[in-house]
Amino acid sequence: MPSAIPIADAHPYLRAATAGIRHHTRTVARAAQTAEPDTAVDRVHLDVLHAHLTSLHQLLHHLTETARPPHPAASRHLATAHTRLWQATAAVHDAFHLLPAASTDATECQPERLPEGPPVLTICQRHLAAGHVVRRKTTPSDLKAPLHSHTTTCSQ
Repeated sequence: MPSAIPIADAHPYLRAATAGIRHHTRTVARAAQTAEPDTAVDRVHLDVLHAHLTSLHQLLHHLTETARPPHPAASRHLATAHTRLWQATAAVHDAFHLLPAASTDATECQPERLPEGPPVLTICQRHLAAGHVVRRKTTPSDLKAPLHSHTTTCSQ
């Protein structure tokens, strides 16, 4: 059944987020080509990327649950994507902790003034919250399994 919403108007927030990621990717790539010193990866970039990935993870979780009853085969593929996205999210979280911390000068960062706590903890809190969903829906062996091959054919 065709959608009543024109494709150009469908999911505007998701399309805007994707456009933002594309723009940032092009900007970083251009800066890397010109060897600008400010383009090195830092904790802020990884924190924002981790927030984006966990939001996508939550969206994919809901899509998987919605697709399960009427479309079990599609749901299995979405569940695999859900698992792989979690692996990417975990890798970004690990990379965040391997980067050097920003200056610890008290004038720059005052965690007691931040309602969500110190910045280094917000990524961990977000990661733990997303991890609860993963532990309920995914086995440890699924998390370590290689990516399954695509078994369907495209109809176009």
